[in-house]
Amino acid sequence: MVLAIMMEYRPNVAILLVREDGRLLVCERLKVKGAWQFPQGGVDEGETLEEALKREVEEEIGLLPVSYDILEMKGGYRYVYPDNVKKKKKGKKYFDGQEQTYYRCLLHDQKAKIDIEREPREFRATDWIKPADFQLSWLPEFKQQVYRKVMKDFFAVEL
Repeated sequence: MVLAIMMEYRPNVAILLVREDGRLLVCERLKVKGAWQFPQGGVDEGETLEEALKREVEEEIGLLPVSYDILEMKGGYRYVYPDNVKKKKKGKKYFDGQEQTYYRCLLHDQKAKIDIEREPREFRATDWIKPADFQLSWLPEFKQQVYRKVMKDFFAVEL
């Protein structure tokens, strides 16, 4: 008899924000110097994925939806939290990992300002990089496989 272990994944959305020159926004975590990632966050109960994306982007980097266009989205990217990482809690429910949906978006308002000083603050710095310049070493090991797949799926970049 085989016992199936049911994993609980927290729904999550992330933005791959690109400028017209093809450069991609990365943000450095406030509390972890050298840890760069894409703006992302959890989906609240009753919220659609797109609503969560717009809310998270405004909360984390201050961009309103009128500043960017959604070009494509892909989902089903999952990772499991390692034992040494605090599991995300929502209400009384703990999650084993996250299931992410990524949105590639074009920043069409070149005058729009990225504002990372919003509270609660999550990032210390931002940069615009070529997708091929993204480094897996910026991430904890348990997230690297997802980022490797995302960069290949959206930008045909092998990390």
